[in-house]
Amino acid sequence: MKCVICKQGETKPGWVTVTLTRGDATVIFKGVPAEVCENCGEYYLSDEVTDELLKRADASIRSGSELEVLRYASATGVGS
Repeated sequence: MKCVICKQGETKPGWVTVTLTRGDATVIFKGVPAEVCENCGEYYLSDEVTDELLKRADASIRSGSELEVLRYASATGVGS
C-alpha cells in the first residue's frame, strides 16, 4: 500500500519496535510484525497485532511495571 504519511513509499512486511506509554508506565515491544514504508519508515499494524499489544501492555501496567521490554514473538509464537 502507499504510505499515507510520506505519500511516496510503498509498504512491505517487516519487523518494528513499538513503544506504548500510559501515565508513568512504558512498555516496549520488539520484533512486532508490521507493514513498513520503504521510504520514511512509518509502520502500520494489523488490528490483530494492535489488540495483542494493548492486551499485553495493560497486563504489564496492572502488574505494577513502570518500564518493561518484551519480545512480541515470545507470547504469540510468531518469530522475527
